[in-house]
Amino acid sequence: MPTLNWIGKEKVINHHHDVPFRVLDHQYGYTPSGKQETPAGSGNMIIRGDNLEALKALLPQYEGKIKCIYIDPPYNTGNEGWVYNDNVNDPKIRKWLHQVVGKEGEDLSRHDKWLCMMYPRLNLLHKLLTSDGAIFISIDDSEQANLRLVLDEIFGVRNFVANIMWQKRTSPDARLNLGPAHDFILCYTKSPLTTRSQFNLLKPSLTRIREYKNPDNDYRGPWASVDLTGQIGHATATQFYDIIAPNGSKFSPPKDRCWALNESSFLGLVAENRIWFGRNGNSRPRLKKFLSEVDGVSVWTWWPNTEVGHNQEATKELKLILDSTTYFETPKPVRLIDRIVTLITDKTSLILDSFAGSGTTAHAVLNLNKQDGGNRKFILVEMEDYAETITAERAKRVINGYADVEGTGGSFDYYELGPPLFDDSGNLNAAVPVERIKEYIWYSETRSALNPLTEDQQRNPYYLGNKEDTGYYFFYDPQQVTTLDYDFLGTIYVRSEQYVIYADNCLLSKTFMQNNNIIFKKIPRDISRL
Repeated sequence: MPTLNWIGKEKVINHHHDVPFRVLDHQYGYTPSGKQETPAGSGNMIIRGDNLEALKALLPQYEGKIKCIYIDPPYNTGNEGWVYNDNVNDPKIRKWLHQVVGKEGEDLSRHDKWLCMMYPRLNLLHKLLTSDGAIFISIDDSEQANLRLVLDEIFGVRNFVANIMWQKRTSPDARLNLGPAHDFILCYTKSPLTTRSQFNLLKPSLTRIREYKNPDNDYRGPWASVDLTGQIGHATATQFYDIIAPNGSKFSPPKDRCWALNESSFLGLVAENRIWFGRNGNSRPRLKKFLSEVDGVSVWTWWPNTEVGHNQEATKELKLILDSTTYFETPKPVRLIDRIVTLITDKTSLILDSFAGSGTTAHAVLNLNKQDGGNRKFILVEMEDYAETITAERAKRVINGYADVEGTGGSFDYYELGPPLFDDSGNLNAAVPVERIKEYIWYSETRSALNPLTEDQQRNPYYLGNKEDTGYYFFYDPQQVTTLDYDFLGTIYVRSEQYVIYADNCLLSKTFMQNNNIIFKKIPRDISRL
């Protein structure tokens, strides 16, 4: 398989392991009644902070649980002001830190910087995706070819689904003799597709519905005629016959084609008035497909702006909601994200957007939930200052209604990145709540989210839970040294085949621990660095 190399690649392949784990600090909850100090508890989240650290912070609760990821990263056209600011401790990369991408001419190092920025984020996004989930990434010609090779490497060549072309404009750019009309949306899955059926059929668009007519006043309602021929390679002898139209005209299958039905099935459809020979009864036969029988329509990789919107539409949407489009030259329309979310999710799926921008993804999810009564949940990450004033503010106004648009209802919780789990000396950070540390320990051991304990299980404050016949204990007190001894063992009441116990010290003998299947892990030495 062809691979892509660039300056600094060897330093960022595993950089996601070196990213400090930070906890998420809850700032407020938001419901239609307004802000509240307590969590709203809907599962919807807006996080302000560097998306690389935010994605790392999401792992304990959400690894393998996100069904749909959509991101709209900087396109690296040379006109943005994005900064590569990840703390990669290597001279070749450090010299780029805090340097704004050059706008004049062709800066060859620009592509290296962009790839270094994207690679560790894509690694973490891959971890968060469900086994049957899909990621959609908007991009233009500047990095589309490079991104495709990187995604092949991280997600796997076999997991490539489509390179969608979205018609982002409504007319050519008069300033250019040959201007771009579309952007790309690359789509990959977490696991190889044996069938495309994991993608949903979509409701017919208004344009598609208008194609259904009823010229013969059929009692079954509007219909559209479809081709009645099939590929000759899979044909049987029963699919080659002559058809006599009502006016006496004779039709044979076209060259290198056959009829899609055998003759007896065809005649049955004629009797049911499901074959159309044209208004005058002298046209090649076609099958009548009724709108009432259409469960949904398939989607191809050309997405015209008549179906999913365009940049100008998105700008108008944003101005109507927030009275400002200052930060966004090319926002994405709600209809575009609506299609992506509808294509891969069900009514209870989790959707993640780690380059949240103006918050279009939250808007689309809230709209869909209102339309079909779903309970989809969104997680948005935005590092810029407008995470509160634009990203979150848009979600608030969509929930409550804006202009003449009725509110969708719903709620979300707003977070900021909190302190790192470990301080500069490598010890557990005393500023981190113990409950957050417990979640981290449990995840590092089991790769699953920590579930609330039953009232009975809460008798031991150091007990984390049981998994696969192993009991986990985190004997930790930020104010004093803890010791694993016989007194502590006396507090264990949930019987397991094996015990993993974290503490500062241990007074039990190795022989005793081996005989009783006890594994001691020293705090902080034996705490895994994710």
